[in-house]
Amino acid sequence: QVQLVESGGGLVQAGGSLRLSCAASGSIFRINTMGWYRQAPGKQRELVATTPSSGTTNYADSVKGRFTISRDNAKNAIYLLMNSLKPEDTAVYYCNAFIIRRGWFSEQSYWGQGTQVTVSS
Repeated sequence: QVQLVESGGGLVQAGGSLRLSCAASGSIFRINTMGWYRQAPGKQRELVATTPSSGTTNYADSVKGRFTISRDNAKNAIYLLMNSLKPEDTAVYYCNAFIIRRGWFSEQSYWGQGTQVTVSS
């Protein structure tokens, strides 16, 4: 069994900052790419940022220069520092990870339960 648990969402004024956290736990052999996605009301889920186990991070154009994704492999965790928040950043933010479980040979995609971020104008 594998779980992803997010934390850190909340209500913030435009221009403010929030830091999201996500930690994976369970029977994990290896975690490959991890990332953050978001879904606003009435819209499809979209990529925010991803980070591979090693290599270059990837950001959506809408958050470049404002959001920073980071990773702590020792803790099986990723973080999303969100600065200069805008009302259009309001969404449920989901953590995603491609994980190979112990005793398995291929990776599976796992999702967290989501955390609400609301930016007021």
